[in-house]
Amino acid sequence: MQSVAVLGATGSIGTSALDVVARHPGRLRASVLAAGRNVDALLDLCRTHRPDHAAIADPESYAALRDGLAAAGLRTQAHAGMDAITDLAAGDACQTVVAAIVGAAGLDSTLAAARAGKRLLLANKESLVLAGELLMAAARDGGACIVPIDSEHNAIFQCLSGRDDQPSAVGKRPGSGMTSHSAVERRDTETGHQDVRRIVLTASGGPFRGRNRAQLAGVTPAQAIAHPKWSMGPKISVDSATLMNKGLEVIEAHHLFGLPGARIDVLVHPQSLVHSLVEFIDGSTLAQLGLPDMRTALAVGFGWPRRIESGVAGLDLLAHGRLDFEPPDTDAFPCLRLAYAALAAGGTAPATLNAANEVAVSSFLQGRIGFLSIPALVEQTLAALPAAPAASLDALRDADARARAHATQLSSRITAT
Repeated sequence: MQSVAVLGATGSIGTSALDVVARHPGRLRASVLAAGRNVDALLDLCRTHRPDHAAIADPESYAALRDGLAAAGLRTQAHAGMDAITDLAAGDACQTVVAAIVGAAGLDSTLAAARAGKRLLLANKESLVLAGELLMAAARDGGACIVPIDSEHNAIFQCLSGRDDQPSAVGKRPGSGMTSHSAVERRDTETGHQDVRRIVLTASGGPFRGRNRAQLAGVTPAQAIAHPKWSMGPKISVDSATLMNKGLEVIEAHHLFGLPGARIDVLVHPQSLVHSLVEFIDGSTLAQLGLPDMRTALAVGFGWPRRIESGVAGLDLLAHGRLDFEPPDTDAFPCLRLAYAALAAGGTAPATLNAANEVAVSSFLQGRIGFLSIPALVEQTLAALPAAPAASLDALRDADARARAHATQLSSRITAT
């Protein structure tokens, strides 16, 4: 029985993960559920899945969680605070961790799970963007099994796995019986995959595909979070609408698969059926296709190297009829260009990019700045805070804090005008 911690359990990825877990009662069990502030939603999940531990990030919500569990007659132990969530991710309460806490807040628990050698289903892209080198080193040192859950990186993971040139697993978590099959092991540490010419991340294009900058000026938060294909939270939905989501995924792919930005391309594919492609030096291209449902990637993560039922139907290509591809418009959606620039600058630049974007998106969702101000705010923050060496987690946290402060100040100026 694989014991699973779902961090971010009340979000879209968390609920999808629990759906897959529930389909395999003899194989998977939700032993830890963690959420941010929504105590009622967390209690509902606890009543259904009866975990050993439940944690709420907001310390002031501890009493409500504890009392709610007791009123439901559950023996689930209540916890509160991010430190408690981090301890649960690293401890004996789970073998597998679904890292689905949104934003930089998920970094500590993700790093702790990697250091502890867990099977890590990684959906928190900020952990890689903010501290990719540190996270991958922690996974190697701890013998963790990282399976990316973003549909694009999961697709690349599947296309690259099982090749004869791949080295053996770096290790197992003691007593778990789970061999590591992470993308960590599938990289040539000096030049990337020797037989891979490039990888291609696909993007749906979001709700505003085809619009020019002038047509984007009046976009509202409600319009931006109405994604045409995927069901996601507000922040990720806005990132998809600006193409920042794809830019962050480029940086993720660099760390996961050891390839430079020059060998990571993006294509807009509005049907969201081809989730990404890998082009090899012999001219072959492998792609992973499927319906746009996160449960597929999660099932890969839970079952790998085996396949397990996800609840997702097979793909009927005749019913869909066509597959379209087009280049991204970086004039209308400059966030993708900014992410490539941050990757090229290296050091603390990706952390600055991520922090500024989080502030900008939050301000937009609150109605304080316009849609086009998001990339403008990020670009101004990157220009004001040049990249420095990312020698430690403290250096990255300092860069994150400085970027947030600068972006907040810029946002206030925009609001005041």
